[in-house]
Amino acid sequence: MIPSAVKRTVDMQIIADWVEPRSRVLDLGCGRGVLLESLVQTKQIFAVGVDLDFDKITSCVRRGLTAYQGDMLAYMAAFPDAHFDRVICSRTLEEVPDPSAVIAEALRVGRVVTVGFVNHGYWKNRYDTLLHGRKPRNPVYPQPWHESSPANPATLADFEEFCAERGYRIARRAVLRGDWHTPCALLPNLLAGYALYDLTK
Repeated sequence: MIPSAVKRTVDMQIIADWVEPRSRVLDLGCGRGVLLESLVQTKQIFAVGVDLDFDKITSCVRRGLTAYQGDMLAYMAAFPDAHFDRVICSRTLEEVPDPSAVIAEALRVGRVVTVGFVNHGYWKNRYDTLLHGRKPRNPVYPQPWHESSPANPATLADFEEFCAERGYRIARRAVLRGDWHTPCALLPNLLAGYALYDLTK
């Protein structure tokens, strides 16, 4: 299995390349603030995080970050249109009750929305389900079903169809193979393990 720390590093490197220096960034589902802290240090951004987990927010505060503990939709409702230069949803949308509402509101308060998620259409996920008749268990989904996420698994095809239906523009995309390092140029809905998108209206 590929260590989660390695996956997080690759994820962070791509996002950091996309973030403009000194921009206003909102991280939805910010966790312990590792990504935001890195962006503050390397890009001098104005950072705000939101997460439901009190312990994770406490960790953010210890890192010197501004963070809010609570519902992300309620938090975003307090801001005017285009208040943030970028809203980040890295491994977040798979866990929220209404991903469509979160993306819509993120695109209202942010000029650009970065979305990252594990590709449920990855070939090993399909193979494991077909062969064993069980929830996939492989480098993309390493946990057993009772400890696992996501609640809303999506494929690249699902997500891109959703964007087309809503009229969201995919400004750029990065797709990685199952090793979480190698760019996936061929059949990404089948061969990519992870994807990142920049969305605009």
